[in-house]
Amino acid sequence: MPLTVPLFTLTPGTTPLLINVPHAGIYIPPELRSAMTPIAQSVPDTDWHVHLLYEFALDLGAGLMVATHSRYVVDLNRDPEGTALYRAADNTEFCPTRTFAYQDIYLAGHAPGEEEIAARREQFWLPYHRELQAELDAVQASHGYAVLLDGHSILSQVPRFFSGRLPDLNLGTVDDTSCAETLQSAVFALLQKSTHFTSIANGRFTGGYITRHYGQPAQGVHALQMEIAQAAYMNESPPYAWHPKLAQPLIALLRALVETLLVWRPPGQ
Repeated sequence: MPLTVPLFTLTPGTTPLLINVPHAGIYIPPELRSAMTPIAQSVPDTDWHVHLLYEFALDLGAGLMVATHSRYVVDLNRDPEGTALYRAADNTEFCPTRTFAYQDIYLAGHAPGEEEIAARREQFWLPYHRELQAELDAVQASHGYAVLLDGHSILSQVPRFFSGRLPDLNLGTVDDTSCAETLQSAVFALLQKSTHFTSIANGRFTGGYITRHYGQPAQGVHALQMEIAQAAYMNESPPYAWHPKLAQPLIALLRALVETLLVWRPPGQ
């Protein structure tokens, strides 16, 4: 199918920090949309407005890369071979077939088969990751190291994935392996100082494919994932409205987080 909408927007930065938002896109090519159910066409599992939460970071010199296409087209944060992220847990697919609420994404008989999945990998997944890798390489070449912050959000209550209410801020570093320990400690210490938001490190969400694949601290790339409960900044019911006043304290905390990432230096550098 012809690519009529760019796969991402990218604003390069002037610092070692690149912020990536892979699930904020809502675009679905018409030929795929026509095969989807009405509920899927409303893209309920979008990481709504996450790119808006981090817009301030451009003024601080961070780079910002944001996907335009819905995760229902292809999930940019999943292993291209379909390997499950979390053992003994419910995992969404590379090309999802059910919403987070177990609703069918495709009309009967229209779910993608192996050939279609492979085609989407080539057309949508690979070009995005080539650009993400190229940008990280450029950042590292300029500064000697790179810090990748992978920005996500999710409904505060999703029984399919976790019981009860999710903490507001969920830091993931793949169980302390995707970035230097000093970086994780600095970020988590900041989060825990907040009296407004709850937080956890390496809880239910320890990091998706992007954090796991690109976070290679021994090679100079330090990756962290931030999963935010959407109740902290928006209306969680359709049409999922952005709530500027509610978002203000969260953005203030995220600014402090970004500033922490910017002043940090790798050990010995």
